[in-house]
Amino acid sequence: MDEAPEKHPGRPAHHPSDMQRRLVQMLASQGIPQPEICRVLGISAKTLRKHYRRELHIGASKLEAALIIHLYRLASGNGPVALKALVFLLRSRFGWSEFAPVAVARD
Repeated sequence: MDEAPEKHPGRPAHHPSDMQRRLVQMLASQGIPQPEICRVLGISAKTLRKHYRRELHIGASKLEAALIIHLYRLASGNGPVALKALVFLLRSRFGWSEFAPVAVARD
């Protein structure tokens, strides 16, 4: 008796290539939103997160590093923009707050 080949419903499985992995990492490092990356690759958001999680994380880390470097450059300048950048850095990276209680020196 001849056996019929198994049929798998739905789309065929996605197999990322090295070029696609580099593309996802590069797009994520430029701050391109995930829905746009999905459109470029022609895949769903679920498939993107499943197969390219590492590339998305690396891209996001590269973007964060670039933004922090730019913010440090702004903060090291002069003028009102530098002051705002410096205050933002102190609050976000070092936990400074204008609402924190003032430390009292004890004798």
